[in-house]
Amino acid sequence: MEILEYAFMQRALLAAVLVGITAPAVGIYLVQRRQALMGDGIGHVAMTGVGLGFLLSTSPVWMATAVAIAGAVVMELIRWYGKTRGDIALAMLFYGGMAGGVMFINLAPGGSNANLQSYLFGSLSTVSEEDVTAICLLAAFVVLVTIGLRRQLFAVSQDEEFARVTGLPVRALNLLTAVTAAVTVTVAMRVVGLLLVSALMVVPVAAAQQLTRSFAATFAISVAIGVSVTIGGTATSYYQDVPPGATIVLLTIGVFIALTVLATPLARRRARAVAAAEAVGDPAECSVPAQPAAKL
Repeated sequence: MEILEYAFMQRALLAAVLVGITAPAVGIYLVQRRQALMGDGIGHVAMTGVGLGFLLSTSPVWMATAVAIAGAVVMELIRWYGKTRGDIALAMLFYGGMAGGVMFINLAPGGSNANLQSYLFGSLSTVSEEDVTAICLLAAFVVLVTIGLRRQLFAVSQDEEFARVTGLPVRALNLLTAVTAAVTVTVAMRVVGLLLVSALMVVPVAAAQQLTRSFAATFAISVAIGVSVTIGGTATSYYQDVPPGATIVLLTIGVFIALTVLATPLARRRARAVAAAEAVGDPAECSVPAQPAAKL
């Protein structure tokens, strides 16, 4: 295949696959926690890290990771202690992150907003070997956490009070989820971009939920969707010369719409079957809820 003949496309495709795995793997916990836009906020904060990377002549990926993790921890602390003024504090954090990124990158030697563009919306040709190494290490961390601690993270995401009663370290697990989300944002920024990564964390999960309510099945299907759209979007970007981040997100939304259209008749048929069973008093049928809660 022509696309695999170029080293930069090999790097881009590898990064795309890792993004397709990690973004939905973290996103499923954020969706369960009703924090679907958390990735977007972390992306704003990570812009400051990118700007600092250019200003200090260090790796923008690693610097963005450090700043994003710090921002995610602050977000969790605000969620715990912010109370009535929490929204204002978060707004200042997000917008301050954006402003800091623009300011630092313009203060950097030879820096300009053009340097920031590839991090905001993704860029195939600028994925370096150093970026791939960083992405591989960060993705390995995300996969280990999201799969190795899936039962604990799922319990906390579903019901914090119940998880606390059972003896789970709820605050530590919440912090770990936030840190993992921050790492995922920096993994994805070279392919999808900081401003679009949140869509890849949330939309594949929402699409998978159209087909199943089981946690394990939703996890597997959302990751499959993530890998498919990132590879498809990366290839389309190469052949059609269109922005990779926008292409991947639009493909993901297209998959969501298609699955919603396919799943709607099935949901209606299932609802009619349950209603008919209730009408005749069939206990076997009536025991199955029309919209079962997600289960591990």
